[in-house]
Amino acid sequence: MRKLDNVAVVVLEEIHPFELGVACEVFGLDRSASGLPVYDFALVGDRPGPMRTHAGFTVDVPHGPERLADADLVIATATGIRAHYPEPLLAALRAAHDRGAHLLSICSGSFLLGAAGLLDGRRCTTHWQYAELMAERFPLTTVEPDVLYVDDDPVITSAGTAAGIDACLHLVRKVQGAEVARAIARRMVVAPHRDGGQAQFINRPLPECEGDALTAVLEWMRRHLDRETGVDQLARLAHMSPRTFARRFRQETGTTPHRWLTGQRVLFAQHLLESTGESVDAVAARCGFGNAAALRHHFGRRLGTTPLAYRRAFGGPGRAAGA
Repeated sequence: MRKLDNVAVVVLEEIHPFELGVACEVFGLDRSASGLPVYDFALVGDRPGPMRTHAGFTVDVPHGPERLADADLVIATATGIRAHYPEPLLAALRAAHDRGAHLLSICSGSFLLGAAGLLDGRRCTTHWQYAELMAERFPLTTVEPDVLYVDDDPVITSAGTAAGIDACLHLVRKVQGAEVARAIARRMVVAPHRDGGQAQFINRPLPECEGDALTAVLEWMRRHLDRETGVDQLARLAHMSPRTFARRFRQETGTTPHRWLTGQRVLFAQHLLESTGESVDAVAARCGFGNAAALRHHFGRRLGTTPLAYRRAFGGPGRAAGA
């Protein structure tokens, strides 16, 4: 498995401070006192020196493109969208990719990766308002406009602003384990994991009285993952008609009850595989999948791996043998 020790964050004038801050918060802080990894963290531009942000202040950028030669992870933060990108930086990105580095973009940083040719033949995403332009500019790329992030290993692309947090924590979880990702998320006071397929933009109407009822139903679903539930039953719990419930559920969560429930079951299965020695059949039953074959199917679709491979990667000592 590739390393995640040396992190280089690429910026271009005018720097977007929030997206840069996401990368700094996840990878740029010394959390060794909490037993967490410390990353060799560097800020890289097309040339070293001060660079303006679009908020009006300047940031000192110590390194030029040559610094990417040492990076295990290269993060392309939001750069704005421009007609041309500096060729030395594009060449350094291609070289990092060719030697096996992880590459991750936040918001419009995906256009930098696209300009380097690193998205050709891949699935990717960007901020929803740039998705159509991205599809036009990079026709060899499959743009998924309605998701938080896309992991097309070794390239991860994310949507705007806070979706970058989700993508960074996803990579930490994938390479360094769920406990490290959870600990970083706790320090940041954010959710440790959001499914990359969750919708970017949810059109929320003004709150209505059903909101509390829907919150209660979501909590009931979390507590009863092992039960077979349909929309009709959930609608009765929410005191709504099935049609109203389905509409309200999508408005509030950005997805369908079935997809949401499947995601929660996979998350619970991940937790059990990480923290217990229960067999895959027992985990499947506790999570509501019924049998190991169904669990393997959903694991493969959502995580691109098998339950046993996941346990070998993320389970504690003595748990890898659970079959």
